[in-house]
Amino acid sequence: MKVKFTKMEGAGNDFVVLDCTKEPFNLTDKQIRKICDRHFGVGADQMLVVEASNSPWIDFRYRIFNQDGGEVEQCGNGARCFVKYVNEKGLTDKKRIRVQTVREIIEPELMPNGQVKVDMGVPSFVPADLPFVPRGLPTREVKGFRQWAVPFEGRLWWFSACSMGNPHATVKVDDLDNAPVHKLGKFIENHPAFPKRVNVGFLEVFDRNHGRIRVWERGAGETLACGTGNCAAATTSIELGFMDSPVTLRNQGGNLTLTWEGEGLPVDLYGPAVTVFDSEIDI
Repeated sequence: MKVKFTKMEGAGNDFVVLDCTKEPFNLTDKQIRKICDRHFGVGADQMLVVEASNSPWIDFRYRIFNQDGGEVEQCGNGARCFVKYVNEKGLTDKKRIRVQTVREIIEPELMPNGQVKVDMGVPSFVPADLPFVPRGLPTREVKGFRQWAVPFEGRLWWFSACSMGNPHATVKVDDLDNAPVHKLGKFIENHPAFPKRVNVGFLEVFDRNHGRIRVWERGAGETLACGTGNCAAATTSIELGFMDSPVTLRNQGGNLTLTWEGEGLPVDLYGPAVTVFDSEIDI
């Protein structure tokens, strides 16, 4: 069976995008893993699936599958690629679209300067929304905002919890280059306090509006950028009182900018979306 696809990337976070608006998506976990494999397939952090909407108020359905074949709730870099893809393929002429994800509706928009803006929805800091069950973990409050810690290799690592439609833990570090992103990221991802696993961001702050981030994504490992991870890091940093909107974070694949005016309001994510090539693969 041959599968037509488009390879895209947003700040180095790369995707295989499939148009399933006319034919149903029916790939197995094994087939997804093969396509996303960097040695035996196309290579991608995630597979993005464009599906038709059943609602007159929604333009498309948006599904995301990680490298390991598991379906996840949200991907901000993917959302930017999504709106560029449906425009380039002639599936819509709208520059701003409403897209249904597994858990919520988001609104990506093509900007005149070539960047893409995504209304990522309202962040939640309620543990049950991730889900996160912090029973027994050390806890503290910073400016009224709660954090938790996990013991790892002889010390406590404090983190903030945030749902951006998918679960995130953000760890503030002083030296990002030497942070245990892979070991600690994998440890927290699979910690029993996170029943559906969790994405783990490691944030180094430069000043009140700038920082640097690396993200360990569940089911994909460390990626060159993570849009929802940037949103989680920015909003929790604003809540903790050491950053202000707008926040620009340097990812290994490029810069992302986020604006957020406070609790109960949505986060806007700004960044690039690039089409790499179109092709097909025999699976």
